[in-house]
Amino acid sequence: MKRFISIAAALAALATFVAASPSSAPHVRIVALVPSFVEDLFAIGAGSQVVGVSVYGNDVPGAEHIPVVADFSSVDSEKIVALHPDLVLGIPAQGRLLDALQRAGIDVVLLKDDSYGDIFLDLTVIGDLSGHSREAGALTARLSHETDTIRAKTRSFKHVPSVFVALGTGPIWTVGPKSYIAKLIELAGGRNAASDLPEAYGQYSAEALLRAQPDAIVTDRAVHLETVLDREPWRSLRAVQQHHIFIVDPAAILERPGPGYTEGLRWLVERLTPLAQ
Repeated sequence: MKRFISIAAALAALATFVAASPSSAPHVRIVALVPSFVEDLFAIGAGSQVVGVSVYGNDVPGAEHIPVVADFSSVDSEKIVALHPDLVLGIPAQGRLLDALQRAGIDVVLLKDDSYGDIFLDLTVIGDLSGHSREAGALTARLSHETDTIRAKTRSFKHVPSVFVALGTGPIWTVGPKSYIAKLIELAGGRNAASDLPEAYGQYSAEALLRAQPDAIVTDRAVHLETVLDREPWRSLRAVQQHHIFIVDPAAILERPGPGYTEGLRWLVERLTPLAQ
């Protein structure tokens, strides 16, 4: 019950990220500019209401043929307007790109997606906006139960493995304690090796990585970590020398803050268990 009380209390904070005041009636034509929001909408039964997505948003099952209207740094406002949406969902970093849509009279809502708590907050808000509040509530309850079940498997851990998440190598890019990935590592019985990083995501120095000496490195295929393992600081890491490098595939199960995060959590527990005995 505490989880749902905290979610309800935190909803008021989301007003900071609402770029327009959406109408109270459910929105029936929605453009989702973040892949995790597309996942949210399909997971709560609102997939048929999605009329536009951003790059990688159409790799969500069921969204394969939905028009792509944005990439990482740009939004095709004309294409979005032509789709006649009554709601556009994005993140605060996209705010300045969406001014034209607001001027066109389209409701725009910006939601944070950095932290673990944001997963549940976003599901709740998107459920309200799309007219699927009941389904969103049921999903958050199921995810909470699944998380508790998975986490129970870590009770026998005798050691807390440190994990470094390599999101990039030139420069080194990783996750800080404010990120939801760091929270998943904690839920999986580990600890984030880059706990001193002030941001949710950011650059990390080679010197700091050498000092951290993580027990394991988690990365995805797009990073191509194998191409730098013979260089410093990587070759001097115990995790590299002991072959404790884990490649998550598909990357979305760990790197996308949506309702599929429990699959990523299971993946982490399976790989950390041998290191925690």
